[in-house]
Order: sequence, then structure tokens, then C-alpha cells
Amino acid sequence: MSRLSFFLLGIILSTLMTGCNDHTTNQPSETTLTIAEGWPKTIVSRYGKVTLNAPPQRIVSTSVSITGTLLTIDAPLIASGGSRPNTHVADQNGFFYQWNQVAYARGVKPLYQGVANAEAVAKQKPDLIIVSATGGDSALKLYRQFSTIAPTLVINYDDKSWQTLARLLASITDREKQAESAITKFDTKLTALRARISLPPQPVSALVYYGDNRGGNFWTNDSAQGQILNALGFTLSPLPDALKNNHQMGQRQDIVPVNGENFADAITGRSVLLFAADESLIKQVKHNKFIAHLPAISQGNVFAMGNDSFRLDYYSAMNLLVTLDETFSQ
Repeated sequence: MSRLSFFLLGIILSTLMTGCNDHTTNQPSETTLTIAEGWPKTIVSRYGKVTLNAPPQRIVSTSVSITGTLLTIDAPLIASGGSRPNTHVADQNGFFYQWNQVAYARGVKPLYQGVANAEAVAKQKPDLIIVSATGGDSALKLYRQFSTIAPTLVINYDDKSWQTLARLLASITDREKQAESAITKFDTKLTALRARISLPPQPVSALVYYGDNRGGNFWTNDSAQGQILNALGFTLSPLPDALKNNHQMGQRQDIVPVNGENFADAITGRSVLLFAADESLIKQVKHNKFIAHLPAISQGNVFAMGNDSFRLDYYSAMNLLVTLDETFSQ
């Protein structure tokens, strides 16, 4: 009972905080997010209207995919949810390897791994809670509970490059200079890489491979991965018409899932770029009897883009450039 009482008390107190969520009846479309300039700042989305009286000082991220970008702009992040722990991409707290040391150095507290916990969020006494609209780390089901704790923003990251997301978050947290500094560093490195890169046979199929019978997810031109590849001169090979609109129930525009029985038909590129993969996965792909006959695979044009290349923030995007450099530079 003591824990429950504490949680309920936190909710009551949080409703008295300076920021507030105003759930309007005439909600904008899902893709609309308008942010007023200056302070107080009003942010309007399909989920309602949020007013922040001053730049937030205690941000909690319930989206581990967004956490990396908050760290990039040095936002006042105090805690974050985590992914499944002890994997190829995440440590014992579910923090991604590409930025976990930055998070620990800044005192960011891990809240939970996997399933979001409203009570854990409330105990941090945040003045802003950030939730992702889509993806495996979306805590959208707890939006109303979060909104009683502190102003809560729902942000869609699957249709944005990390640069666009960084600028969006910077406008909310007063960190524009930090965002532009990170973007400039990345752009400088990307421009230098494009000048010396030697592209593999084009076009390419860029995907996340899930195994012989499970198929995979194909990156679209709208994805952060697709945007980086396009900027470097790569061309993404289109999927067959019968498969190209197979988005996850219309929720995500950055990936197109293709199941095992259609997987071979979906690999239309002359080269294959495997994301969320290391060299060991290349061997698995080459030994998959259902796709081994495809020209890109039989000719050996299969390349791994690194284990941390599935969710691209500043840190993993910089790592991706290193991988592309090591793989394709002359």
C-alpha cells in the first residue's frame, strides 16, 4: 500500500506542476506537430496541447530510440527506459552500446527494460515525458497515465532522420546550438566519405535479416538509413509492386516487412546491405538455400553494416559512416 500511496500522491502533485496537457477534441492529424517559438511554449499534436512555461530541466524518455538524440543535444535527461538487456545492441540496463557511456557519465538513470512502468517514471518527478508514437519502444498505451504525472509529448521518429529529430527536440529543450553542432560534425564526415567512397554494384537492397524462414525488414527511402545511403550516392532497389505497400498496418513508413515465402522476391538489388548485422550474419545469408541463388548473394555482394545500425541516432549514425568507410572506401 505504501508504494501505491506514493504513486498516487505523485500523480496528484504532478497535476500542480507548471506545464500541462490539454486534451482537445479537435485533434490535428497524426503527422501534425506544431511548436510555438519562445517561452511559454505550446506544442500541439493529435494527442492534444502541451504548454511548457520554461525549458524543461528533468526529462524522462520512455523511448530508448529517442534517448540517443536527447543525449546528442545535451538535453537535461535524468532517466530513460531501456531495451531488452544483454543483447548485441544493449547492455545490462537496456542502454544502447553506442551511447551508454555518455548516459552514465551524465547520470542518466535506467528505469526499466522493455515494458514501460508509469510508477518508475513518476518517482523521477519529471517536468517533461517523451513517448515514441511507433516502434517496439513505444509506451503510447500509458499516455494518459503519463499525462497526469507531467507534460507528455508523443513524437514519431520512424519518418525522420536523426537530424530532423534532433532539431525538433532542440526546439523543445532550448538546445538549438548543440543540435546544429552535432549535425555539422556529421555532415562534414559524410561529405568527406562521399568523396572517396567506391560504391558496390547498384541498386542495393538494404534490410534487416531475421533468419531463413522469417524474412526481414527492408529500409525505405524515408528511413534514416535510406536517407544516409542516398546522400552517399547509393540507390535503394525498389520492391516488387505486390510487396512495396506492405507496411506494418500503416504505422511505420521507414520499413517494409517481408515474410519468408516472399523474401527472395523482395531482394531485387545487385548488392545487399545487412543492417543490425556483423560479419557472422553474412555467412547465414549465403547459406540460406532460398536466397543463395540470387545474383547479389552468389556473387558475394553482401555487406554487414554493424550491430548498432538499426536505430540511428548521432552516435550510431557516426558508427555507420565508419563501417561504410571501412567497407567501401578505395
